[in-house]
Amino acid sequence: MDLTPIDDFRKSHQVNTKGALAAAIQLNRFFSADTLPVDASDYHTNKEGQVKGISKDNCQKILAEYGITRLLAAEGGRTSRGTMALMHDYAELINELRPTAEQFTEIEQYWVKRIRAFFTSKPFKLESDNSLSVDAAVEHLLQQAAQRQKGNPGTMYVGTVLQHLVAAKLTIVAPEVEINGASVADDPTGRGGDFNVGDTAIHCTTAPASLLMDKCQRNIKAGLHPIIITVRDRVKTAWDLASDMGFENRLEVWDLQSFLSSNVHEHGHFTNAARHETLSRLVKAYNQIIDEHESDPSLHIEYNG
Repeated sequence: MDLTPIDDFRKSHQVNTKGALAAAIQLNRFFSADTLPVDASDYHTNKEGQVKGISKDNCQKILAEYGITRLLAAEGGRTSRGTMALMHDYAELINELRPTAEQFTEIEQYWVKRIRAFFTSKPFKLESDNSLSVDAAVEHLLQQAAQRQKGNPGTMYVGTVLQHLVAAKLTIVAPEVEINGASVADDPTGRGGDFNVGDTAIHCTTAPASLLMDKCQRNIKAGLHPIIITVRDRVKTAWDLASDMGFENRLEVWDLQSFLSSNVHEHGHFTNAARHETLSRLVKAYNQIIDEHESDPSLHIEYNG
């Protein structure tokens, strides 16, 4: 079965929290035992906002069938905000898909996989120590991503975190900017870079190479101003490549640490309290981007500023 509609539903409805995941897997089980089309009103209770049958015990009973004994949600999703709307929209989706019994099982296994990912995910941490510079805090964050990437060959944690931190900053200053998943290439979407803002094409990379330089040259020919944002120890690499190709005076190269630090200080009006508030906004925007465009909840950032 093509599970794309289910995955799209999860992303559009942000079914990533424990309450929403608990509700989703129970709703799927309820609907699989129901007669299609599902009548969402059958799942209303006398208590406004609560969905009939959803409970902690019921959720844990389903998870136990898959060998999961860890508690997912104390209320089993019963009192989670938005559960009623989630139920109605999920019923509508199921009525469109008309899954067979076997397909309902596939869908349930999808939700189990998402729940396992939730349990194993540990967010990155952005330190809020006042004795630590913003630059150093961002560097420590990238080091966490690099360490996780090292332990999971084939993953691109550093690049994904870098790109979405840039995206988070841009959405704050330019809400109209188009955001894509980190794995979405520029060319198929017709973008000049990872982000197009005004007449500027912004490229995010952890490893500047000749192919990126070719893109930057195409940007220039198209009347765009290219900016490369990379990690600090690759800034010189980018400059050297641009110099070798003879257009080092036609682009900008910034490291992520300075890019974010200068912005946080500027928007934080160079005061400690406002600086923490700016970082909180940045992390909130970043986490929202992760929820909307990525499937790995461990990409979230935790910040207690």
